Amino acid sequence: MIKFILKLLFLVIILLSTSLTVYAQMTDAPDRAEGEGPYEKLIIRGINLIDGTGSPMMGPVDLVISGNRITSIQTVGYPGVPINERRRPQAGPNDKVLDATGMYALPGFFDNHAHTGGGAQGTTPEYVYKLWLAHGITSIREPGSFNGLDWTLRHKQRSAANEITAPRIFAYVGFGSGFDRPMLTGEDAREWVQQIHAKGADGIKFFGANPEVYQAALDEASKLGLGSMTHHAQTRVVYANALQSARWGLKSLTHWYGLPEALFNDRVVQNYPLDYNYQDEQHRFEGAGELWKQSAAPQSDHWNNVMDELLGLDFTLNPTFTIYEASRDLMAQRRAEWHEKYTLPSLWEFYKPSRVAHGSYWFNWGTEQEVAWKENYRLWMQFVNEYKNRGGRVTLGSDAGYIYKLYGFGYIQEMELLREAGFHPLEIFMSASIKGAEEVGVADQLGTIEVGKLADIVIVDGNPMANLKVLYGTGAIRVDENNEAVRYGGVRYTIKDGIIYDAQQLLKDVEEMVNKAKEASGYSIKQPGLEY
Repeated sequence: MIKFILKLLFLVIILLSTSLTVYAQMTDAPDRAEGEGPYEKLIIRGINLIDGTGSPMMGPVDLVISGNRITSIQTVGYPGVPINERRRPQAGPNDKVLDATGMYALPGFFDNHAHTGGGAQGTTPEYVYKLWLAHGITSIREPGSFNGLDWTLRHKQRSAANEITAPRIFAYVGFGSGFDRPMLTGEDAREWVQQIHAKGADGIKFFGANPEVYQAALDEASKLGLGSMTHHAQTRVVYANALQSARWGLKSLTHWYGLPEALFNDRVVQNYPLDYNYQDEQHRFEGAGELWKQSAAPQSDHWNNVMDELLGLDFTLNPTFTIYEASRDLMAQRRAEWHEKYTLPSLWEFYKPSRVAHGSYWFNWGTEQEVAWKENYRLWMQFVNEYKNRGGRVTLGSDAGYIYKLYGFGYIQEMELLREAGFHPLEIFMSASIKGAEEVGVADQLGTIEVGKLADIVIVDGNPMANLKVLYGTGAIRVDENNEAVRYGGVRYTIKDGIIYDAQQLLKDVEEMVNKAKEASGYSIKQPGLEY
């Protein structure tokens, strides 16, 4: 009976938070108690540098940071030979020296689809921010600002001032949110865009709209210098697919909805089953797994023409492969090793099969659905990789907090999926840094480790070129000389704005939050439908 009541309570919370417009405000992040610096002079010694420009790794080098700016990158030797001490930048008595000998430095990562969560997931900003920073994510694009624009802008400002432990925040607003009347005309759309611009928003997230309203909003956003991204929801994609949206001025596509529709040859709408209901999320995601095979064949004339036009429009793809990964292998994502230690009970409940929680569509998910999604991924990845190869901008986003994807961890999984798609690790790190910075308009300040840029740097104890898994908070596994399995890697330090955060301590903080939540309710993670 107690288990039934607890389950019912979780479902009631989820139902309320998803039916009352989903935009329930979270609590505020606490004042910053973590991080050291910035320093008048910080020297990072003996690092192997992956600068984010696409250049190959080089090292050892010493990095010098003054305040929050990179002021010197000094080569101090060669692999396998002693450091040339005479070439090293000299440290004064009051300078901070960080010995990173043998470690690896990358530019701070951009997660360009990063929700902070909310009432449905039971998350707090401290929990989410620490998971992001612990995985080297120093900048996020918050798509929708579903805790309210004022809340998001307040945290953006506090993060910029380093008053909270958080990544930099770029606030994109859900189209029409906060407007005092229905969005019916192009003039309504322009008025709303002007309002959010005046408040300080960085961009807009669309799900689609009627053509007059959508086109006017995109035009006004472009005039005002606001960014734009669209999740082309099936409820509106017939009005405008990804190509039509790009023609109207849309800057970037998140996920991939709208792209197969632009590639249709013999239909206008996808081949919906005749009992399809968009509110039934198994229908929604099952149907989505059939989309790419309905589009034009790879390298066909139509495929090439659509890609060429998108490239000519300087359109950005933010695929978020990771968020749908459970669709092709549910068990693997549900049993990911980090859930036990770092997933909150409320978040685990949100992930489980539920007809009222978004993305919890596991009503009758099986082999047939997974096989279809594997083929969906093959075609989707082929388009994205080719788009990159032909000069298109591809960025990283995780959309974590749904579908068994945990903040931070899901972002590293996105890197692994880009590798599967055909990206070289250096190309992945470009997508994670400079390409992400370009997408939100700050490439002159962030995105690479270069003299003059802001000091956002990830330091990892393991070679991420050879094994991306060293970037996970749980690290990678190898067998030592005693034939024992050992863990290695993990982000060691995340530097944001010249402030050094101990990434391992941030993970311990998250673990403590999770333990307290479990102890308060006697909760333990169990697999759906199984009794222990």
